[in-house]
Amino acid sequence: MKKKILIPLVAFLFLFGVFVGHYALGDPSGEGKSVYENLKIFSDAIAIIQNNYVEDVDPQKLVYGAIKGMLQSLDPHSSFLTPDMFKEMQVETKGSFGGLGIEIGIRDGFLTIISPIEDTPAFRAGLKAGDRIVKINDEPTKDMSLMEAVKRLRGEPGTQVTVWIMREGWEKPKPFTITRDIIKIKSVRWKVMDGYGYVKINQFQADTDRELENALMEIEKETGEIKGLVLDLRNNPGGLLNQAVKVADMFIDSGLIVYTDGRRQDQKFRYTAQDVGTYTGFPMIVLVNEGSASASEIVAGALQDHGRAVVLGTQTFGKGSVQTIIPLEDGSAIRLTTAQYFTPSGRSIQAKGITPDIVVQVGEEAPESHPVPFREKDLKQHLENPTEGKSAPVEEKKPIIEEKIDPQALKEGEDIQLERAIELLKGWEIFKDRYLKQAS
Repeated sequence: MKKKILIPLVAFLFLFGVFVGHYALGDPSGEGKSVYENLKIFSDAIAIIQNNYVEDVDPQKLVYGAIKGMLQSLDPHSSFLTPDMFKEMQVETKGSFGGLGIEIGIRDGFLTIISPIEDTPAFRAGLKAGDRIVKINDEPTKDMSLMEAVKRLRGEPGTQVTVWIMREGWEKPKPFTITRDIIKIKSVRWKVMDGYGYVKINQFQADTDRELENALMEIEKETGEIKGLVLDLRNNPGGLLNQAVKVADMFIDSGLIVYTDGRRQDQKFRYTAQDVGTYTGFPMIVLVNEGSASASEIVAGALQDHGRAVVLGTQTFGKGSVQTIIPLEDGSAIRLTTAQYFTPSGRSIQAKGITPDIVVQVGEEAPESHPVPFREKDLKQHLENPTEGKSAPVEEKKPIIEEKIDPQALKEGEDIQLERAIELLKGWEIFKDRYLKQAS
């Protein structure tokens, strides 16, 4: 039995050694040699486990565990995806899967709910943003990876899962037994408010650009013309980069949208806007908060830098890193941080986020309705902002107006940030008309 187990491990180590050695020989700094030499420690550890562990160990389990540990030591967003996890990730971008309907992140080793999705089992069960999931069924989530948690929470519609929730103010966790359902995440929702368009993008999925264009055409059809638009990116955790670029391109007719910078030349990209199909000629307000991350920050930053929109809300999450999915031969994959995003003016999003032009904050922290209690900078091993402590290429944005709202002064369900956005569009309409009359 031991020989059968050792053979594939030895083969793996030999091939891995050849792979690393190949790069070590071509590394003038000598750092590659150190990595190559340290492989002996790795192979020794494998041999000790194989020869001394109380039970026979699946070699794939050891190899997967080693890769997982390597990636977890880098940053919060690099991870190893087993074949099942890789398939789950591909399903998610299509916007339909069996599960509970929550966006989750990891804080202090615990799963934390970023936001429940409206009209889903989790939302109906009463789960809230900021809740900590301390157990899934009988398994503690301490130090559980995000992808492992997603795998356990998702499942066949009609099956049940019990999540143990710890909420601020509670003395001990409480169980919520929830029946899974098909979660269809509609990327774009829209409506007309007081004659102005309102579009909410929940997540950047494969067809977000098409859904957004349909929404804009429907708003035009209902109003005759778009005289102002609120683009709501609050609690949007991001998604596909190409969709973020396409969304920004709909409102910018030329120039840079976003660029990435990494160690390798093939990790440096520049995405520019095209004039075709651009919606211009009307003012825009972009709503953001602590739950606006990654692709959402790219869109908000691009529209802000181009002066195409006023950004209103609270400081965004600050995830400015690029993850590349690299498939492996057995159907697994590596999710590796390979570069960082920069706005058109050269601002880094990483661990800082996008600063709104107008800050409208409810209470001391996040708005009561969407209390996201952490940002990228609070995650362990987060990448530092590359411009921190250096002379920045552009001056940091500062809010023009800061408004702090007493939660007690709000009516139940009142969305003060959206109200302020509509007020701003109405104010612009008044000033524009009066200015044009005076000019004529």
